[in-house]
Amino acid sequence: MPLYEHVFLARQDISAQQVDGLLQSFRSILEERGGQVGKTEYWGLKSLAYRIKKNRKAHYALMNIDAPSEAVTELERQERLSTDIIRFLTVRVDEHETGPSPMMRRAERDEREGRGERGERDRDGRRGSRRDFRDRDRDHGPREARDDTEAQSGDITEGEEDS
Repeated sequence: MPLYEHVFLARQDISAQQVDGLLQSFRSILEERGGQVGKTEYWGLKSLAYRIKKNRKAHYALMNIDAPSEAVTELERQERLSTDIIRFLTVRVDEHETGPSPMMRRAERDEREGRGERGERDRDGRRGSRRDFRDRDRDHGPREARDDTEAQSGDITEGEEDS
C-alpha cells in the first residue's frame, strides 16, 4: 500500500484533548477502509503566517499513513466537512521517517537550549525579555552619542574640494 504523511491544522479555540479525539476518529476512518496509522504527533498550538478563516493560531498534528488511496480520499472528505479543521495536506512518500519528525526535534532543541516563546537576545547575545532590556538600559543611563557633528555638517574645508 502507498505511504502518506498527513498534516492537519485545527482551530485555535479547541483543546488539545479535542485534537487527540480528532486524531482517533481519523485513525478509525482509515482502519475501517483497510489502512493503518503508523505514528501520530501533536505539534502544539502555533502561530500562523497569516489568518485562515479568522484564526491566527492553529493546532498542528501529523499522521504517518499506510493506506489505499480510497481511504485517504475519504479521510480528506471528512476533514472538509469538519468545522474544526481549517487546513490539511497529504503527501505521498517513499518511506516514513523513523524517529521524531523535524518539528518535534526542533521543539526538543529549543527546550534544551532554554529558549521560550518570548526568549529574545540583546545585541551582545544575552537572553532576556524586552522588559529586562529596557530596565538594563534605564539602570545604566543613556548611551553616549557619538561626536561626529563635523562629519555630518557637510561643510567643505580648504583643500577638500571635489573636482
